[in-house]
Amino acid sequence: MESPARRTVIRMTRRLLVCGLSCLLLAAAGCGNGQRAADARAAHGEAGSTRGAPVAPTLAASRDARGTVRFCTGKDFSGAYTKAIERFNARYGGQGLEARLVELPISTDEQRRQTILRLQMRSAECDVFQADPTWIAEFSRQRWLMDMTAYVRTRADEFIGSTLAPFHYDGRYWGVPQFTGAGLLFRRTDQVPTAPSTWQEAYREAAAHEGLAYQGAAYEGLTVNFLEIAYAAGGRVLSDDGRRAVLDSPANLRALRFMVDGVESGAALRAVTTYLEEPTRFAFEAGRATLMRNWPYAYPLAAKAPAVRGRFAVSPLPAFEGGQRAGVLGGNGPVLSSYSGNPRAGMLLIDHLTSPRTIEENMAVHFLPSVLHASYESPAVRRAVPFAGTIKQAIEQARPRPVSPVYPEITQAIHDNVNAALSGRISAEDALEQAQRQIEEALNRF
Repeated sequence: MESPARRTVIRMTRRLLVCGLSCLLLAAAGCGNGQRAADARAAHGEAGSTRGAPVAPTLAASRDARGTVRFCTGKDFSGAYTKAIERFNARYGGQGLEARLVELPISTDEQRRQTILRLQMRSAECDVFQADPTWIAEFSRQRWLMDMTAYVRTRADEFIGSTLAPFHYDGRYWGVPQFTGAGLLFRRTDQVPTAPSTWQEAYREAAAHEGLAYQGAAYEGLTVNFLEIAYAAGGRVLSDDGRRAVLDSPANLRALRFMVDGVESGAALRAVTTYLEEPTRFAFEAGRATLMRNWPYAYPLAAKAPAVRGRFAVSPLPAFEGGQRAGVLGGNGPVLSSYSGNPRAGMLLIDHLTSPRTIEENMAVHFLPSVLHASYESPAVRRAVPFAGTIKQAIEQARPRPVSPVYPEITQAIHDNVNAALSGRISAEDALEQAQRQIEEALNRF
């Protein structure tokens, strides 16, 4: 008969598996493809402006809200949203306020499509949406979101600074981060005892052993993987005002040449050009890779894999020689629809979803990395996530993906052309030149 302690471990392992994969989907949200870029162009229509967007009610004015508030999000595999809604209803039910969870499809593309459809129809079905940060510029420019600047500024000191950046566009905040993610470097400690301090050192170690695995297929994951190294090398994608493409630069060329050389030399597994997150994890767990770039969700899963159990460690992503440390943020957070029929109740729900208690529970119980400084000091979080400090460091050094209304087209230009270079179909120079031209064309349409 299983002991109570063993049953607890089994339940936690299952929960971490499901919630970790859910966190993966959130962190990698925004997967771009041709259809999605076409949807973006259709949604934009004529160039919009955030001027005239409705302003969210204050929290003080919302305290006595009544009625129903609907929260639309992807499938709640972890149970984190369901639990938060239950606590919200227990707290506010006495004043006649109830929250309801509306689950949209698991696919990020389809979730985004259904969200846009509701907003274009000015539907009041969803008061609050759970949004990928890459949607913020596009949605706010269409005036689909309420301006939440005043609320966010009252709480800004609570948040890790980098996590607020993706929700900031045109000088204002359009949502609140709820959980986040940043890439980590996993290493076999029996082969690489100490964490590499630079990407160049990491590739040398990988070449001397079983190689490096990362997400190199032509999808959103490759955009993130490329930008992690490009940002560290001093590269950018857009100008400070977001209106010009600056991808075709010496810094970005150094980063891409470095990655191409890594595949050609065998330092990176040649199969990375086909890898998403899970194939990357499988290669590392099977002992076919010495180093792995992946999201935090992979840690509890690798800890059970016989080939690497007890013989691996994680660290924040390293610096690029002559550059700095960097990373790219994942995650998501709630936004308030301009067409909400109950915006005061929506404000209470957003405040509840992003409260210290909810966010701490999300990390300690559901393994969803916190956006709040205080969570990382919590004994419950430290017990549940022994490498929480490493996650926080990775988040602090990370930056958002380009904040632009045409982000779907930007990411497609990056991952398609970078993948072509990694696969040897075009040169690094041609890849950046072509991606630059495609991004410029997209920017000229809004």
